Amino acid sequence: MIRPLLQDDAFLEDVEAARTEPFQLHVWWLGQSGFLLQWEGRHLLFDPYLSDALTRKYAATDKPHVRMTETVVAPERLGFIDVVTSSHNHTDHLDAQTLLPLLRVNPRLQLVIPEANREFVVDRLNLMAEVPHGLDAGQSVTLSGFRLHAVPAAHNTLEKDEGGRHKFLGYVVEAGPWTIYHSGDTLHYEGMEDWLRHWRIDLALLPINGNVPERRVAGNLDGREAARLAHDIEAGLVIPCHFDMFEFNTATPDLFEKSCRDLNQPCQVLRAGERRSLGTGSDLTKCL
Repeated sequence: MIRPLLQDDAFLEDVEAARTEPFQLHVWWLGQSGFLLQWEGRHLLFDPYLSDALTRKYAATDKPHVRMTETVVAPERLGFIDVVTSSHNHTDHLDAQTLLPLLRVNPRLQLVIPEANREFVVDRLNLMAEVPHGLDAGQSVTLSGFRLHAVPAAHNTLEKDEGGRHKFLGYVVEAGPWTIYHSGDTLHYEGMEDWLRHWRIDLALLPINGNVPERRVAGNLDGREAARLAHDIEAGLVIPCHFDMFEFNTATPDLFEKSCRDLNQPCQVLRAGERRSLGTGSDLTKCL
């Protein structure tokens, strides 16, 4: 299996070390679509998947979820999280075996979800119905110093509930002077750039595993599409995700890197457990 660049104690030591630079934005990739943000000592988790729930669930089926990368850190060791998001109801974005330990060690943790999914979320996590903060596309909330804006995601379509609320979301997060876009799982859809041009995106976090029907799962942007989206919204930097987790549903970042080079789009491919810090005067990495 792939070993994270930083794991367990080494990862937590790096998170602690980053606190000495509170005016930089620190971002760690946790594998799949999970990212940890640190800004001024506060922490937000995007869509963490830090268990083997899917590997166990599908072990005896015709669609085994064979894990490729070891877990960066156990969720119960993350006792400093302020906000956590779920972009939709799939287990690698709403994992009870990750979120329940996080909730136990962070009693004041704020959970942000699509409002359309509230009933499903409270049932899966056995929460009081009013606990999650539900958003629909176009709505915003400020929690622990992070301003979160919900935008639509198409996985594979712009699916809505009977009330017209989106079941799949991306989140644009403002942290001080920084603006981060986490797309969730999505394909490109008409008007996507128009939604995102409301902000100056410093960092885009986009999936690259593509849309392959024979995998029998909903698809995502591929590497070329992710690079093009980042370029078209003028993202300062793009980091890919949703690869190197399950053998049947992955891609290499080669196409993404080549496409970014062709478009002159700054990008960086992180290893699991690796940090990228953004600060005044920090260089934007171009895929070489």
